[in-house]
Amino acid sequence: MKDTLPDNADQHHSGLLRRLGLTTAILIVISSMIGSGVFKKAAPMSLELHSSGLILICWLIAGIITLFGSITNAEIAGLIAEPGGQYVYFKHMYGKFFAFMYGWSCFSVIQTASIASIAYVFAESVNSVIPLFHLSAGAEEFTLFGLFNPLNNFGVKLLTIGTIVFLTGANYLGVIFGGIINNVFTVLKVLAIITIIILALTISGGSSANVQPMFAAPGATYNSSLGLFGAMFAAMLGAFWAYDGWNNIGYLGGEIKNPKRTIPLSLFIGVGVVTAIYLLVNYAYLYVLPLNELLAVANTENTIVAVEVMRKFLGDNGVLFISILIMVATFGTTNGTILASSRIYFAMAKDNLFFKSAANVHPRFKTPYTSLLMQGLWSSLLVLSGTFDQLTDMLIFASFIFYGAGALGVFVLRKKMKDAHRPFKAVGYPVVPAIFILFCATLVIVTIIQNPRDAGIGLALVLIGIPFFRNWNNKIKKTELPPVDVIP
Repeated sequence: MKDTLPDNADQHHSGLLRRLGLTTAILIVISSMIGSGVFKKAAPMSLELHSSGLILICWLIAGIITLFGSITNAEIAGLIAEPGGQYVYFKHMYGKFFAFMYGWSCFSVIQTASIASIAYVFAESVNSVIPLFHLSAGAEEFTLFGLFNPLNNFGVKLLTIGTIVFLTGANYLGVIFGGIINNVFTVLKVLAIITIIILALTISGGSSANVQPMFAAPGATYNSSLGLFGAMFAAMLGAFWAYDGWNNIGYLGGEIKNPKRTIPLSLFIGVGVVTAIYLLVNYAYLYVLPLNELLAVANTENTIVAVEVMRKFLGDNGVLFISILIMVATFGTTNGTILASSRIYFAMAKDNLFFKSAANVHPRFKTPYTSLLMQGLWSSLLVLSGTFDQLTDMLIFASFIFYGAGALGVFVLRKKMKDAHRPFKAVGYPVVPAIFILFCATLVIVTIIQNPRDAGIGLALVLIGIPFFRNWNNKIKKTELPPVDVIP
């Protein structure tokens, strides 16, 4: 299983440098996945399910489905190892229009809003330890167009923007620098989460009896119109938010050493490690907090289940520890998302389907610096809008449209590129990809039924990209030479 490039090819043909090895690639996968979701989603999931056991089952199912998705994606990543990841994959599968719509969705909301929201949680965690300043009441009540409150909670927002600016700058200076930051913070947050698990299962005074009922509670009523079936999918949306980001590594195809081997391996190992961590830490939460206390946390504003778990047996010291951990986790995840996502727009610009300058590579640092700056600017504006959490919620279902389309692409490429060398083939093909596609389709349909408003708004935000595509595509056509008539 050798990369088609020679071993001494340190520079990709795009101008990017191949400097990231397997260890860094695995840590990028882990870092991109472990953010804020693992610390807070168990509580809202309890409102949907009313069963501690079903919460764990949801985390397990979500982990298995994510693993199925990564197994499927690994075949494509090994086949097409280029900067831009999923965008480039879609171009080979379905053509440039579908690829553009994916890339546009990432820039408009999916990836940039993720950067904004994760960095915001980091700033909130800092605020819980060191209270940040507020503007006057009049200033914070200022509204823009009657929709946005850019000055509300301004101290937290300013630190959020400062975090985005700092990490954008770190990745501007070189992929190695950004990779080092990612590695350090990923190791720290994994060690800290393991510490929580050990403490919770040893000195907390919890009990395995708290992880009850294991299955559906007798006589339980569910918020979903589809009963327990719908409640499971509603709860899994929270789990999938925590698992999201696993495919970010594909965006770095031009900067990974031996990418056709390294990217698939990093996906297998990274997703497997995260699944194990999530199951263990959520079991630890449930071991400490019985269901009634978990429901109380869910019904109390501005509470985080991980914080309440540590508060229960370590008091204020536990709160300080978990706050610092959330800082470390969200800082690292923000960095990983900034590092990987900017390569999507770089690849689009190389195809003349984005702002042309986004294709620039820094002459000294060999990074897509303009793409990084554009991403950082838009993410910062989303912070000021204060609507990023809503936007990401609206587009969760849309992201699964793209996930399902990506898995379907395995079947497409096996026909279109049947003779191409595949260093990795999807394990369990065609069953595993088919299960993943079916699950994605079911999740999208259930979301539309249960939440048509948010699904509709989310789809509308994706479709806004169509006029941009027409504009850039028309420019491409104008630059193409017209056919020349040959007179015999």
